[in-house]
Amino acid sequence: MGAKNSPMKMKRILLFLLGIFILIQLVPSNRPDVIADNPSDIIVNNTIPSNIQSMLRTSCYDCHSNETIYPWYAYVAPVSFLVSKDTREGRRELNFSEWEKLDADEKAEMLEEIAEEVEEGEMPMKIYPITHPKARLSDENREEIENWALSMAQSLVD
Repeated sequence: MGAKNSPMKMKRILLFLLGIFILIQLVPSNRPDVIADNPSDIIVNNTIPSNIQSMLRTSCYDCHSNETIYPWYAYVAPVSFLVSKDTREGRRELNFSEWEKLDADEKAEMLEEIAEEVEEGEMPMKIYPITHPKARLSDENREEIENWALSMAQSLVD
């Protein structure tokens, strides 16, 4: 009798889990808005080498700008909650779209932080390049970003 109930029990558990998954889709993830027009953006207002611009857009902008490109899974709970949280936190720490609202000292500090985080391999976050292969930075890319950020920081304090 126990062996007969086992498949039925498993079916009920799976149906219950499916129901939870469907219900959780109704919970809003509060994804930060995407804003295409960003007149205070770092790239719009500064002369930045094209290779650095490309790396920033590919490896940083989804979390650190108002121009986030949300992948399909950003709309599926529970992953949508994590993507929303990471994007909100990323924008709070550094938002390239709001760059010109910072004073020179704040910009220099942010640039030094960028250099440090990229050099130490902290950014982009380890999980990000797994789902965004083009965001992977080689050691050479990291060095280029680090040199650019430190050079730009130095130009702000001279």
